[in-house]
Amino acid sequence: MPNEFMNAAIEEAEKGIASGHGGPFGSVVVRDGKIIGRGHNRVILNHDPTCHGEMEAIRDACRSLGTHDLSGCSIYTTAEPCPMCLGAIMWANIGDVYYGCNSHDTADIGFRDQTFYEQLNGSCEIVRMRESCRRRCLELFRRYQETQHTIY
Repeated sequence: MPNEFMNAAIEEAEKGIASGHGGPFGSVVVRDGKIIGRGHNRVILNHDPTCHGEMEAIRDACRSLGTHDLSGCSIYTTAEPCPMCLGAIMWANIGDVYYGCNSHDTADIGFRDQTFYEQLNGSCEIVRMRESCRRRCLELFRRYQETQHTIY
């Protein structure tokens, strides 16, 4: 089942890439085996640096459930969450994060997440972080690099 959810996150990212909304970042929030929130990067579309895939999926899940508390949920995302998204995940009480590409992979295609992690110089022990479906997400990143896009 986790692959099904990562596939949905990848599909979200592909929608965003095809529409020129932003980077190759898609996410879904899952509760009780059901997707309750979806999002992809819309930074370019909305001219808003907070519109990361995870943030959009969290917002969608909160609207769907009518709450700000996503306890009992998991998030599947195509890339390791940046510090901003990780903070939102923690504020939403999401306990499990499944990500495809790591921060080094993201840096390899021109994004600067690793810089923020180095600046923060800390580790996160509040949520469990697990890499998942990295090879498929690396393929997504490769396809993204072949498109016209803006790095921000």
